[in-house]
Amino acid sequence: MQTPEQNQAQQPTPDQIENQKLITQNPDIQIVDLDEPIKIGNTEFTQIEVRKPSVPALRKIRISEILNGDVNSICTILPLCTTPTLSQSLLNSGAVEPADIVQLGAAVIYFLQPKSVRAELSLQQ
Repeated sequence: MQTPEQNQAQQPTPDQIENQKLITQNPDIQIVDLDEPIKIGNTEFTQIEVRKPSVPALRKIRISEILNGDVNSICTILPLCTTPTLSQSLLNSGAVEPADIVQLGAAVIYFLQPKSVRAELSLQQ
C-alpha cells in the first residue's frame, strides 16, 4: 500500500508532461491553435496541423514571397500542407480569421528555416 506522498511523487509534473510531448512530437508537423474555430462541413476545428511542405508544393509559389508574409502565397500553399485541408475556396471566403492566416503562415515559414534555427525556435517555445 502506498502513502499519499508516494502516489503524488509518481505523478508527472507539468514540466515532465510538456517535455514528453516535445519528445514524441513529429518534427515535421506544427499544430496551430486557431483564434476562431473554422467550420468545414459539419465539423468545427480549433486546431490545424501544418505539415512541412514538400518540394512539389513549393514549386507553386516563390519562397521569398512566403518569407515576406505574402497572403496570396500563403493561401496557395496551405491547401497542400494542412490537416484538415484548408481549401482555396475556404481561404478565399473569409471564413478564416486574418490572425489565423498569419499563424498558419508562420508555421509554414518555420519549416523553411534551417534545422539549427528550428531547434533554437523550439527551445524558445
